[in-house]
Amino acid sequence: MTTDHLLRMSETPIELELSVQPSSQPESERGLQPPPLFQLPLPTQVPSDAHQQTQLQPELQLSESDPEHQHQAKPVCINYRRLLLLLLGFSLCAAILGLVYYMHHNHQKSNIQTDKVTPCVSPACQWASARLSMSADPFTQPCDYFLFTCGSDALSPDNGVRQRGQGIPGHPQNLKEKVVWTERRGQSKEREDRGLRKEKIPDRKTVLLQYLREILGKSNDRLGSTAVQKAKGFYRSCLDTKSIETAGAEPFLTLIQKLGGWAVSGQWNRTDFNSTLSLLMRDYATFPFFNLYVGKDPNEIARGTTKRYIQIDQPDLLIPIEWNSRTLKSQAKTQTLRPFLAACQRYLALLGARPSSSMIHVGTFISLSSELAVTAAPLHYRLSKRQLYQRMTIRELQNRAPAIDWLRCLQAAFHPLPLIEDDHVLLHNYPYIVQMSRIIGIWLNKHELMTSGPVHTYMVLNLLHTLMPALDSRFSGTAKNLSMDLGDTEGVADRWKHCVLETERGFDNVLTHLLSERTAHREAEEIIQNIFSSFKSKLHELKWTDQKALQFVMKKVQSLTPRLWTTKEISSEAELDLLFSKVTVNTNSFFSNYVQLLSLWQKRRSRLLTEQAEAADILSVTPFLLGDELLFPMGMFTPPLFHPTFPRAMNYGVMGFLMAKDILHLILPDVYSQSETVHAVGECVWAHYLTVTEKTGRGTLSAAQQQEVWVQYSALQIALQAYHQSLKSNPSDTSISGLSDTPLFLTSFSQVHCDSDPYSEFMPLEPSFLITVICAQSDLCPTSLQCPNETQQHSLQTC
Repeated sequence: MTTDHLLRMSETPIELELSVQPSSQPESERGLQPPPLFQLPLPTQVPSDAHQQTQLQPELQLSESDPEHQHQAKPVCINYRRLLLLLLGFSLCAAILGLVYYMHHNHQKSNIQTDKVTPCVSPACQWASARLSMSADPFTQPCDYFLFTCGSDALSPDNGVRQRGQGIPGHPQNLKEKVVWTERRGQSKEREDRGLRKEKIPDRKTVLLQYLREILGKSNDRLGSTAVQKAKGFYRSCLDTKSIETAGAEPFLTLIQKLGGWAVSGQWNRTDFNSTLSLLMRDYATFPFFNLYVGKDPNEIARGTTKRYIQIDQPDLLIPIEWNSRTLKSQAKTQTLRPFLAACQRYLALLGARPSSSMIHVGTFISLSSELAVTAAPLHYRLSKRQLYQRMTIRELQNRAPAIDWLRCLQAAFHPLPLIEDDHVLLHNYPYIVQMSRIIGIWLNKHELMTSGPVHTYMVLNLLHTLMPALDSRFSGTAKNLSMDLGDTEGVADRWKHCVLETERGFDNVLTHLLSERTAHREAEEIIQNIFSSFKSKLHELKWTDQKALQFVMKKVQSLTPRLWTTKEISSEAELDLLFSKVTVNTNSFFSNYVQLLSLWQKRRSRLLTEQAEAADILSVTPFLLGDELLFPMGMFTPPLFHPTFPRAMNYGVMGFLMAKDILHLILPDVYSQSETVHAVGECVWAHYLTVTEKTGRGTLSAAQQQEVWVQYSALQIALQAYHQSLKSNPSDTSISGLSDTPLFLTSFSQVHCDSDPYSEFMPLEPSFLITVICAQSDLCPTSLQCPNETQQHSLQTC
């Protein structure tokens, strides 16, 4: 046996070691392992005979290179060769044993590391685990997970959901598409049968409403607050559609009699116009001829004044109108008058009007509505004419629009506040207010002498519109048919959602109290501070085109204080009970409960006029700027987007990303024109997308699209950095479904693109694809997100 042959044999163990080393675990298990950043170091393999081989090799070379001693050393050379054979055999055995030890030892360390991550077993985590199990996993479906990560419904090829991509041609995941779709449909049906099937993660507003629904739907397992019981009783009465259908139109007809009747029924007491109007404004939140708001004067905000004013605007007319840009006037839509006329006749028929006389009342109602519509103008026109926030005293308003008893009506609307004639109000369409007063004066002087009482009928029909949500389905069905005839294709909201919104209108203090009780204030404040800190560090990475712009943005950011938005003092249960002590909830009469709600709404409006601090909006789900504060509403931090028992990886992957995206949109709305980085990152991400999806001939992105791609990619980086920062202060975190740390962060993020926001139209790809980009040349991901024939992936630059 020659030396060359022996040397070739000596290379065998090395080749064997290299062929086994890349993975000590099955492919399916590697995707669930934590990223290299958090893995324990692998044991270093040092063969025990390495030093002996190092010493042996020079002696062998010396004996072969000395011609004088070659013949004399031949027997010794043979002995050396035999010894070398033995040593090489021993080395081979040692290498094999070393590999076995390495695999066993590494497997033990992996188990130890996995055992160190405590699984989250809270009810919220169990629910989240069930949802994750039904979602596409970016680490096991690297080719197309970003095409359908909103739940099983989005997997269907014929439902029109997959609008941004149709899979990656040529990849094994799409070669047997029909078989795959059939299998997935079967899995979806199986999950539905097991009761595990869930819809996609809804938008944030719907998430909050669902959470409030859960709170209101819980039965009172303890006596507790009477105000809380009344809020829940109101909600249950709203859901009781059977009782509502049984009551029919009778509750509204009874109310009309309390107001003095009306000419439609032939029984009208000819009540005073201003008396009826002030009563409608105070007790029934009905404003037939103008709208009322409460707010600040923007001209004073700049000077630091926080005073609030009564603001008077044009009404929401029931008749459909359109703006004529040629005549600069509004007018009734001719093509919609017929369905509107039919709807009005239907309403009167439901209220018992005789067909022979209903046409007269409908005709005068449409005629009065059309006259009022003439000077109503769209917002953009009023802005251009500087008709907003026109200030005058109530006395001045009375002189210019005398048909309305302004002081009397405003005192009724804001009872019990002591308004006087010298108080200022702000008008948003002064020409309309003047013209409205003139029209009403004419109709009162001429038409009210008739028995038809058109102005009174006009007010009653506006009251009917206010109370429509509390009446039976015949009224709401008529309204829906009219909306469809007018081109409104939006579906009817679920009853539960409608009831939650109505409950909030009257019991906002109660819901704020209940939400505050369930909000994890400490965890919410922690993620707010970490995300904002990561956001500030991100600003320094941008290449700014103008240093003045950088200084302006940094000065603005440094002055901000981010915090959870709550009211200064959350009302106690005792205070709530006193506030709602006069409210009587009848679980069998939603109509009477709804009338009381309108009275509560009036009290809420009065509070807004006197309170100095901004009251927390319980239905707000996005941060906003108020002075030098960046406020995050409590409604943002609700499951499934956030929960104190969730692993932090999940909270940062979902809510952390959404918060970062909101902050970028809020503080850097024009960043595209201020930084070169936005264009570069947008194009880089788009290049990744075109390569992975093998799409050719696609044009470049617009400026708005590049900015949105940068915003969402940066938001993902900010959230990930904030999460890693939180691990430094508190290294322990929990797991869900065997996932933890960065894999769980990214998997959770892959669900977020279902969130709807006003910027989604500018996003040219599914945000979950950003996982592929961030993992392209990064050691953060447990596996490489590469498709089998993705040949160009290695050449893509890091974005």
